[in-house]
Amino acid sequence: MFHTDDLPPGERADAFVEQLSRSHAPVDMAGRPGAGFLASQRIIELGRVAVVPATMDAFVIRRTPRLIRRSDPESYHLSLITRGTVGLSLGGRDTLHGPGQLRTNDSSHPLEIRLGTRGERIEAVSVDVPRSALPLPADAARRVIGRPLDGRVGVGALFAAFLTGLAADSAAYTAADVPRLETVLTDLLATVLAHELDALDALPPETRGHTLNLRVRAFIHQHLGDPDLTPGRVADAHHISVSRLHRVFRERERPEGSPGTVMAYVRAERLERARRELADPALGGRPVHEIARRWGFAHPSAFARAFRAAYGVTARDYRMRAVEAGREG
Repeated sequence: MFHTDDLPPGERADAFVEQLSRSHAPVDMAGRPGAGFLASQRIIELGRVAVVPATMDAFVIRRTPRLIRRSDPESYHLSLITRGTVGLSLGGRDTLHGPGQLRTNDSSHPLEIRLGTRGERIEAVSVDVPRSALPLPADAARRVIGRPLDGRVGVGALFAAFLTGLAADSAAYTAADVPRLETVLTDLLATVLAHELDALDALPPETRGHTLNLRVRAFIHQHLGDPDLTPGRVADAHHISVSRLHRVFRERERPEGSPGTVMAYVRAERLERARRELADPALGGRPVHEIARRWGFAHPSAFARAFRAAYGVTARDYRMRAVEAGREG
């Protein structure tokens, strides 16, 4: 964690530039920001990859040839802008990035970044990936780095959702999760870049498999409440056969004891959503069968059997115990 709050106003900008130089690559300032400059940064390390949520007031930073000669981590940088606008000058091209867009650069090339082009505060979640860790040919990556990418649709939205979810809930992960998270993140980034080039065939089969698995799971989460959600419908939505869908689920590395088939995964996710709502005091007046139907269980008896099998107690008893535990807490 890094905060400028406890520093004297005159030292904050310099301290933040030093922090950026350590966490990303050496940079310097172009001009001085306002005296009340504030910034914060959090670093989530995932093996060779770093995810960095940050907030900062408007200012301008540069990476010059001199700084590149001094130190070059040889990495790709991507920032998901969640608030404000960011201008980028890279390779003789100027681009503007707003909320929901993905800004990219390569640590080996000079650039200027204008954070808060209208003087506003910026919020972003960035990721730094060594070039050697990205499963995409370097010549392909170079063709897309620096272009504005959309984090609101398609694979860009999938990547953005994963990145923001990781930043918001990093405490839920353990050291054992790090290798898997690193792989998923680099695969998704490679897919975003390859999609922009319409060059998915350049990705290794393993990367395409990881990304397809994530797309399938995201689709399932969006349609959990639909009782007609079937493997056939999921496969059709992704233009693959049902047999390939099952193979993708079977071949992906899974945590011990997690569901291994498509419908087992759907059922487990539906039960978990229902369990959370049963434990929510704000939903205490909603009948159990309505909660079950909301999460795709068309028949109350089927939900009752599934819930008891999964949690060892009836849904009503679970709700009563959760309410009592809340009162005692």
